[in-house]
Amino acid sequence: MVESKHWSSILFNVLNYLILGLLALSCLIPLVHVFAISLSSSAAATGGLVNLWPVDFTIESYAYVARRAAFWRAMGISILRSVVGVTINMFFCILCAYPLSKEKDQFRARTFYAWYFFLTMLVSGGLIPLYMVVRMTGLMGTFWALVIPGAVPVYNIILLLNFFRQTPRELEDAAIIDGATQWRIMWQVYVPTSTAALATVALLSTVYHWNEWFHGILYMNSPDQYPLQSYLRTIVIDMNLSKMGANDWQALVVVSDKTVKCAQIFLASLPILLVYPFLQRYFVKGMVLGSVKG
Repeated sequence: MVESKHWSSILFNVLNYLILGLLALSCLIPLVHVFAISLSSSAAATGGLVNLWPVDFTIESYAYVARRAAFWRAMGISILRSVVGVTINMFFCILCAYPLSKEKDQFRARTFYAWYFFLTMLVSGGLIPLYMVVRMTGLMGTFWALVIPGAVPVYNIILLLNFFRQTPRELEDAAIIDGATQWRIMWQVYVPTSTAALATVALLSTVYHWNEWFHGILYMNSPDQYPLQSYLRTIVIDMNLSKMGANDWQALVVVSDKTVKCAQIFLASLPILLVYPFLQRYFVKGMVLGSVKG
């Protein structure tokens, strides 16, 4: 006979779900509010009448954004940055994490290199030296300035190496007996058995590249080169009306800068909202398993 749960355990579960539910709502409500404003009329948004439901429903803000070439150009740069940046991050994370996951009898310099990478998380060279390096290497004003400085994320390396260390060593020994090299073992044994960890690292890298805005403003020579988040940062803080044409001024009769900003913010968050649910189960599993063994 299965014993009933103790009242303290039930109370803990209720409080746990309640707190997590409130935290989830605190993250969801601002996005719903932004979405509601983007679907509301100019007068309702300007008058502060919109809460969690559109007032005087209209899609004019999205129609206006659809005609903004600058928004879609920035969107394209962010998509390209995410694809290229995540690919580079994953390659270097795997390349660094695999040898660092070995025992000392397999890789004697493991401790030295592990501390070499770990110290970069504690001590930073600073913004000015980083800017000087990017400038002196000729990356200023190029797409690669958004990708190369963050090519080796140390936190992701630590997460991945901890996961690699949980892979049974017998698999590697069997591959060595069959004549496989370390390069082949890494790509054909460790990588295929680490799907959860790789999905976690890929999601973290994707979110970083998609949300990062400072490097775009710092390294790009023109707003036309901004990724999406840098572009949104400029229009949210200071909407530039000097380049608007006659059609844009006519559109502002039915839409306002507030509804347009909210429409662009919601569209910018949509790709991550669409990707995350498919990687969530891998993300949770990878975070738990990757943190068990240090």
